[in-house]
Amino acid sequence: MFAEPSLTHRKEDGYEVPLLLWRFPEPVLAASSAVLGGGVGPREWLINASVPMSYARPDPEAHLAELAGQLHLTGPGIGLLTGVDVHDVVSVWEDGVQVYATVGLGAPIQAAESGVTGFAHRPGTINIVVWVPQRLGDGALVNAVATATEAKAQALAELGLAATGTATDAICVLCPVDGPPAAYGGPRSLWGAPMARAVFEAVRDGGAVNLSTGRSWSDRAGDMPAHPLREDA
Repeated sequence: MFAEPSLTHRKEDGYEVPLLLWRFPEPVLAASSAVLGGGVGPREWLINASVPMSYARPDPEAHLAELAGQLHLTGPGIGLLTGVDVHDVVSVWEDGVQVYATVGLGAPIQAAESGVTGFAHRPGTINIVVWVPQRLGDGALVNAVATATEAKAQALAELGLAATGTATDAICVLCPVDGPPAAYGGPRSLWGAPMARAVFEAVRDGGAVNLSTGRSWSDRAGDMPAHPLREDA
């Protein structure tokens, strides 16, 4: 089973702001749409960091690199941002596949909405991290990203939303670097089928919490005392 992330914090604007941190014991192969560490290749760590819903930095990649530096992370890694309180991460395991999702639905959209030429991005964001325990071939890795995205859209339909996601969603599919590669990652393949079910469950359950509470990190910040950055990860 894939290692659980650590919940740690960084000091920002006088508050301890939460983030999830994975330190991989050995490099993993990733296919990711993340703003930091996106693309395909080996990665050594991953962070998913809460930000205020008012977040408007024009350089999120640089911001994430700063956070990685604060945590003494080196080598290639992946950085994600979300307006969701990452305390509310949902983890689902099925048949060897592990999925983690932070689900923010404050700004849902339909991907093919007519007449849209731009969008005032808000960091609500659905971030999905998937671990598959077998090396995926290049085509299977790309297919797995598509399968996870299809399962996400199915979960949003189950929640009653006429939406395919938000404008800032990110997906990371991770697998071992070595070993005999699986050829397929579609929704009826050996790993794609349990992955789709796990992504569906994680997004559905995380989305239900978000819709019922509307909770973001910003909502909690006013109740959080200022503390120094903790070195607990």
